[in-house]
Amino acid sequence: MRHRYMIAIAAPLIAQAILPAQSVKNTAAAAAKWTAPRTPWGDPDLQGWFSNLSEDGTPLERPAQFEGRKLEDIKGEELAAIKRGVQDRTIKNFQGPLHAPEHWWQDDLNLVKGSQAWLIIDPPDGKIPPLTPQAKEKQARTAPRRANSRPASWGDLTLYDRCITRGLPGSMMPAIYGNSYQIVQAPGVVAIRYEMVHETRVIPLELRPHLPSEMRSYMGDPRGHWEGETLVVETTNFRPETAYRGANAATLKLVERFTRVSPDKVRWSVTVEDPETWTRPWTFAMPLTMDASQPVLEYGCHEGNYGLANILSAARAADQKDAEEAAKKAGAGK
Repeated sequence: MRHRYMIAIAAPLIAQAILPAQSVKNTAAAAAKWTAPRTPWGDPDLQGWFSNLSEDGTPLERPAQFEGRKLEDIKGEELAAIKRGVQDRTIKNFQGPLHAPEHWWQDDLNLVKGSQAWLIIDPPDGKIPPLTPQAKEKQARTAPRRANSRPASWGDLTLYDRCITRGLPGSMMPAIYGNSYQIVQAPGVVAIRYEMVHETRVIPLELRPHLPSEMRSYMGDPRGHWEGETLVVETTNFRPETAYRGANAATLKLVERFTRVSPDKVRWSVTVEDPETWTRPWTFAMPLTMDASQPVLEYGCHEGNYGLANILSAARAADQKDAEEAAKKAGAGK
């Protein structure tokens, strides 16, 4: 496994220890004067390889223990202790008879660098707004069926299980691995490549209407534009299968904002708008960290993917067991 993470983490500390005080001051002054780069055609330059692995394990909503506190209040040693707890719980969840080499947890899985205690920045209480009455009715109709059903075929499994898509914003959300992204720009267009499931999202920077409502896709239909230093991307036309958190695909709109805030950071936020599902829009955010050591690698999702076969065979085994028990009961009642 790779050891470059430890080198990357240790290097700033070593440099600060050996550089003369005046050199450190000069470095700090240079950082304070940093301005975001531009592409040759004049757009803000967001390009590079990115990862948000360190935010894996960060809860979407504000945990109950922080009730009454603001996101910016949780910092320093308190935040570091929270992130160490996330790291420890993650390792315990994945350790077993078969697990990664011990040094991998320190080298590659560094959740201690996580930058925030939860993700939702609006509403201020850090909570997903209440569902609308119609959304509650929809949830009541579908939840029992989802909870109690066994997949009859591959068609009953999620698109992620089937190596098709993680959807949006799912493809941007951190997971235990495969968190590499690449942002590429050209005049009039921005593209984002994702390692996990290996999708590419092409975002035209044109003031033109979205596609007709009957033309829908798994990742939706994006339109981008610049607001100062920020790339704003509005996406609609989702398929029902990928509508975020059970939203209404016909009324869902996701508004993302990408802002280069430092030499190695892009601030990413997404506002979820769906008046048919939630009583108000809500927003969550996290940083994307530029990391040239994390290029997008091949994601051979179907190769050696025994997940589907095992899920279906387990379901059939459970069906057979139920049938045998039912037969026994029927025989005992005679």
